[in-house]
Amino acid sequence: MKLVILDRDGVINFDSAQFIKSPDEWKPIPGSLEAIAQLNQAGFRVALATNQSGISRGLFDMVTLNAIHDKMHRALGQFGGRIDALFYCPHTAGDKCNCRKPKPGMLEEISRRFAEDLRGVPSVGDSLRDLQASVAVGAQPILVRTGKGEKTLEAGNLPENAWICADLAEAAQRIIYERTPWGIA
Repeated sequence: MKLVILDRDGVINFDSAQFIKSPDEWKPIPGSLEAIAQLNQAGFRVALATNQSGISRGLFDMVTLNAIHDKMHRALGQFGGRIDALFYCPHTAGDKCNCRKPKPGMLEEISRRFAEDLRGVPSVGDSLRDLQASVAVGAQPILVRTGKGEKTLEAGNLPENAWICADLAEAAQRIIYERTPWGIA
């Protein structure tokens, strides 16, 4: 099975320092929905792993998070794309859970759910903690410059094997077409 792991805010949709707290605030980054559809059409299953501490902070509730994700799924469906599994961490950093990135708990759960070793699996994010979680499970870290990506790149300390891509559209093209263990080229 071919699998890709994506972060949500800053990768698929525009991010906000004030959090995405309603479906109206969720706006896709141009080309991101088409990129997911292209991954699906190339035979990849797509799993989403997203920190959503706004729940623990009381900024939104589960009903709202589900409504945001419903909007995302509907928008993606218009391009013939899908997300096969969605994982989120509702905790703040102070909760010291194992699921909040940079800890690998969500990615380990994805591994269990898909019965897939994540070594070499492409994992796309816009922050250092996304990349650190990827490295912890042996996935291929891919940084996009959207969202927090530019600041992450400027700060440095990236994993040595990290790919740097302009956005999810470029990352999808590299994943699909480059000669890799999971690619088709």
